[in-house]
Formats: sequence, structure tokens, C-alpha cells
Amino acid sequence: MEIVTYSPPVKRSVLIRGHQTSISLEPLFWRALEVAARDAAMPVNALVAEIDEARLKVADPPNLTSALRQWLFGRALGG
Repeated sequence: MEIVTYSPPVKRSVLIRGHQTSISLEPLFWRALEVAARDAAMPVNALVAEIDEARLKVADPPNLTSALRQWLFGRALGG
């Protein structure tokens, strides 16, 4: 089993549709987001914007950071 380094969230700024916003993700989730963006051949900001757009379409959208974690976990589960 891989050893996980437990760390608190780190606040980062991302640009979504021309607007700066901040997200607080643990380094593990940030690395997973970078890998997902690389796999999709797109910048991290563009992937975050896609996830943000999808989350806003649900009846009771979570905050962006929560949506990112859920999206990443769903990706890790293969779905």
C-alpha cells in the first residue's frame, strides 16, 4: 500500500471563464487534478472550469472544492 502524506488544504487561485477564484485542496487532490488535466490534454484551469459548469447543472450544487473532490474520487473509481 502506498504511503499517503496527510496535509491540510492549500489555497490556490484558478481562472474560470476569465474570473479568478480560489480553491482549497489537499496536495494529494491537487496532484490528482494535475494528472487528470494532463490525461485530458488540457490546462488545469480548463478542467476546473468544466467541472464547475457540470456542478452548476445539478439541483443542489456543492461548492467548487467539494465538486472537485467528488469528481476526482469518481474518476479514481473508474466512473
